[in-house]
Amino acid sequence: MTPHQGLAAWLRLMATEGIGTQTARDLLTHFGLPEQIFDAGYSALQKHVPEKCARALSGPISSEIQAHIDHTLAWAAQENNYVITLGDDDYPRALLSIADPPALLYVKGRPALLNMPAVAIVGSRNASAQGMLNADRFAHNLSEAGLTVVSGLALGIDTGAHTGAIKSAQQGSVGSSIAVIGTGLDIVYPAANRALAHQIAEVGCIISEYPLGTPAIAHNFPRRNRIISGLSLGVLVVEAAAQSGSLITARSALEHGREVFAIPGSIHSPLAKGCHQLIRQGAKLVESAQDILEELRWQSPDPKSTQSNGVQIAPTNLSDPKLQSLLENMGHDALSVDQLIARSGLPVSSVQAALLNLELQGQIESLPGGQVRRLIA
Repeated sequence: MTPHQGLAAWLRLMATEGIGTQTARDLLTHFGLPEQIFDAGYSALQKHVPEKCARALSGPISSEIQAHIDHTLAWAAQENNYVITLGDDDYPRALLSIADPPALLYVKGRPALLNMPAVAIVGSRNASAQGMLNADRFAHNLSEAGLTVVSGLALGIDTGAHTGAIKSAQQGSVGSSIAVIGTGLDIVYPAANRALAHQIAEVGCIISEYPLGTPAIAHNFPRRNRIISGLSLGVLVVEAAAQSGSLITARSALEHGREVFAIPGSIHSPLAKGCHQLIRQGAKLVESAQDILEELRWQSPDPKSTQSNGVQIAPTNLSDPKLQSLLENMGHDALSVDQLIARSGLPVSSVQAALLNLELQGQIESLPGGQVRRLIA
């Protein structure tokens, strides 16, 4: 049997209606490789699966499934495209320890990264500017330290995490980024991240357990979170509302015996509620990438890579002393313009003009409800 034939059998098994990952693993445990499942015969199969499945597995292959196999094999024959099966030697070892490892992984990019030490970074799709900066900086520093950064290619924190890790990889770091998506690998979702997806495929990899052509279906995205946490030594939640989907990934991490980290935020910020909840439940509070590296007892391949992992105030270089004074009066929590006027003692017109100037310089961000907040780089 050639590798081509072996993969075709796996694809047929997983494309058979009624066969999910759990049923597939049960059949593999009892009969062996997929070819042996198809050779087992209807009577033997009926003891383990419903009648309809037994007939599909023991009978001739349908034209629809054969077309799916041919299409996938043609895709896998292209450069940097791979399909890894649960029986392959290069299947991610970390996923073998979770309760529900996918039977197939479609991979675009560098599959070797799937067996490299990794940390997941997740958070809100509606991230604040500060959250995006934090995701980018933590990912960049973790990648510089030699860790691969795993996330889900969603808008918001995921985008910041992939971007930071990729920039580090492009600069020659050992670490890179893995995007775990909830569609087929021939579909980029969201479309706004198409350029980012191409960058990840060049220096990292994109993976999915879903067949080619699978569209964006809501229930597939929470399910892919178990792969994000399963591939990782730990999961960092950067920003999350109280009901955020990122908390699903954190719960998966706990179920898999992985570490959970969370960045604290303002007690007034809805996007900090989920992180504070995790910290109350035992997640590690972190303020820098160094905190994560120390918790994981990770030895960076380059001692210089962890020297700038702390969170620092963004450099100002402000020529107007009034701007500098206003920035210092803001502190580090969100506040209203009226509060800032009262603190600074400056006229309303001066404060409004200064805020516009500071926002254009990337020193502050405007928040809902007429509030502003100083940005930390």
